Amino acid sequence: MNASPYLLGLEKSCYNDDFAPKLLRHSLARRNMGGLGSTRWIGESTKDTVDDTRSLDINRLHHAGCLHPGYRGGWEWKRDGARVAWINLFRDDHRLILSYRYRKDGGEWRDVDQPTPVVWMPCRFGGRRPYFLCPGKVNGIHCYRRVTKLYGAGVYFLCRHCYQLAYACQREDRYVRASRRADNIRMRLGGDPGTALPFPERPKGMHHRTYERLRSEVMKSETLVDGRLAVLLWRLQGP
Repeated sequence: MNASPYLLGLEKSCYNDDFAPKLLRHSLARRNMGGLGSTRWIGESTKDTVDDTRSLDINRLHHAGCLHPGYRGGWEWKRDGARVAWINLFRDDHRLILSYRYRKDGGEWRDVDQPTPVVWMPCRFGGRRPYFLCPGKVNGIHCYRRVTKLYGAGVYFLCRHCYQLAYACQREDRYVRASRRADNIRMRLGGDPGTALPFPERPKGMHHRTYERLRSEVMKSETLVDGRLAVLLWRLQGP
């Protein structure tokens, strides 16, 4: 399946809607999906990582009350405080129905209703945790992976495997990863990122062995990056 990811970097929030359109109520009563929803859903990007794609996190939906039996409401995405996209959500038996409108590259709007199975699995220390069963179908094979996130990288919300989405770090080369790892350790120790600054002092309460291990990791990563930068500089300067 070819992915056409959307622009992300957005806030998400849940909103209640006790006055769902009559057409939606009627269709849910008949359990006949199709021709529903009024959500604006516009493709804005061609990136192909999970970080660049609008997503639905079932744990956030659960905490917001969107998985309660009979729930009718929705989910929205915001950018700079303004709502830029939203979908309607309806809890129907063991499914969460996603209802929205979709169009690609300025084409015709398309009404989409996606019944998405929800399962609850027992936790190790008690309680239950919800998961989506991905409704994707790729090359004639149903997915049904148990996942916590679905991504709107195309017409439907599917798992990252169906859309072949990668994590941003998987698109980085070894030198970028090394630099990011070193910066993260520096900030973890209370310092600032970057090799130009002194290495942070050992935080109070941290074991000396842990501190030295982290320091060694930073030194190793930054040495790798510095070596790469030296090679690039030499190439730019020429023979």
